[in-house]
Amino acid sequence: QVQLVESGGGLVQAGGSLRLSCAASGLSFSNYAMAWFRQAPGKERDFVAALSWRGSTTPYPDSVKGRFSISRDNAKNTVYLQMNSLKFEDTAVYYCATDPRGVGSTKADSYMYWGQGTQVTVSS
Repeated sequence: QVQLVESGGGLVQAGGSLRLSCAASGLSFSNYAMAWFRQAPGKERDFVAALSWRGSTTPYPDSVKGRFSISRDNAKNTVYLQMNSLKFEDTAVYYCATDPRGVGSTKADSYMYWGQGTQVTVSS
């Protein structure tokens, strides 16, 4: 059974940094695309970052480009999201998602498995 467990969320002041982690189990991690999405209250789930199963990075959306960075450690079955220069509008629940042999799609419905999410709150 595939499980994804996010951690690292919390409360941070605007301009600060956080690193989210997503530990995966029950899968051959290196063969899976990994992605991060976020959802603010009353809004749709938005794409944040993704890595294909081959390790290529999907272009970041303008909202996070230059501030966020995704990486993976296949030895630890973990994907990370480094978030710098955080803004109030980055406040959301951040979700980790995965798909076997995925290309790192920006579409949420391309991902088969999801974590429970971790709250990130940025104070202005």
